[in-house]
Amino acid sequence: MRLKFLTLTGFCAFALISLNAAEKVDVSKLPPASDKKELTFDKDIKSMVEDSCLKCHGVEKPKSKYRVDSREAFIKGGDSEIAAVIAGKSAESPVIHMVADLIEEMEMPPIDKREKYVALTKEQIGILRAWIDQGAK
Repeated sequence: MRLKFLTLTGFCAFALISLNAAEKVDVSKLPPASDKKELTFDKDIKSMVEDSCLKCHGVEKPKSKYRVDSREAFIKGGDSEIAAVIAGKSAESPVIHMVADLIEEMEMPPIDKREKYVALTKEQIGILRAWIDQGAK
């Protein structure tokens, strides 16, 4: 019982920190959404995130239990149980805040690992934003 309480307390603390961080995000610093149309995860997003994210967020032992190998997993999010993607709202989607380096200490990939894992370009973030704004299909 005590372990369940501690686990629940830890989850609640992380969720509150995540929500608080999301409230302080300056979305004016986001790259604009691409004007590309009819974007899909399989056609446009999967290969892009695989190059930068799959080594840490793949099927086996994904960090923070967040996987990027399927559309459903990419949208769902990880440990925090807060959706990483809010379909139709890229500026509110936590994954955008992280890949655009808008949340200190939650940049993806982590700044100190960028020699090994390449960050998404502004153009790629724009494509990701457009995909989310178009409904994350």
